[in-house]
Amino acid sequence: MSPSLQVGPYTVIALADGVGPFFSSRSAAFPDATTEQWAAADRFDPGALDAEGRWRLQFRAFAIRSDQGVTLVDAGIGPADGPAASWAPVPGALPASLAAAGIEPSEVDTVVLTHLHTDHVGWAVVGGERSRPFFPNATYLLQQAELDAIEEINPQLRSTVIDPLHKAGLLRLLDGDTPLRSGERVLATPGHTPGHQSVLVSSGRELVAVTGDLLVHAIQLLHPGLAYALEMDPGQARASREQLLQGRPADTLHLATPHLTEPFITR
Repeated sequence: MSPSLQVGPYTVIALADGVGPFFSSRSAAFPDATTEQWAAADRFDPGALDAEGRWRLQFRAFAIRSDQGVTLVDAGIGPADGPAASWAPVPGALPASLAAAGIEPSEVDTVVLTHLHTDHVGWAVVGGERSRPFFPNATYLLQQAELDAIEEINPQLRSTVIDPLHKAGLLRLLDGDTPLRSGERVLATPGHTPGHQSVLVSSGRELVAVTGDLLVHAIQLLHPGLAYALEMDPGQARASREQLLQGRPADTLHLATPHLTEPFITR
């Protein structure tokens, strides 16, 4: 059974898509991290270090289910011929994880793409030359700032992801924070990429943040100011991370993370 978290009327479900080592050393990914910081991170998340000392990533998406519908946050690493095939452990298992959670692709009414890195859009569009949206009844949400930066992020995704979604009439571009009809809220969290976004689910004083790549390793959870080498604007990424992690001291904050070993962390 997929791990899940219940917050008020919302069930947030972690959907595994794959697991594997990162393509560069973690010291290269976080060049400013100290020995002490790594030791603390390894105590917090020992599963992120494999037997050969490599950074071991989980790849997952999250479904948010309520009586208002099903929202999917991110679309994983994708099939064997997907855009992440050059480096991620494809084919991903997201379709099987959805089935195990009792969710048909046709039931998903909203897909929030946190950003346009290949391990977050892999199942958005499938089929190669005869491409089609994998979630045929969903509106796909992306920040306008992210689309504006696609040539810098990954120009190939324009033809393989953006154009098919636009042709199908399923792409909706956002400009900053946006409430969703099912009660969730999209929060602009730029820095990792120019239009990176997260998703917030709240009930009373309890809050779930589905973070995308706002933080990619436990070391950034313990030390939010620490930059990741692939952040396009490290200063902005740090500000977005600190705003989310430190800006709600009176709330119970649950983090739903794509890459840490445990899908849910409560602060």
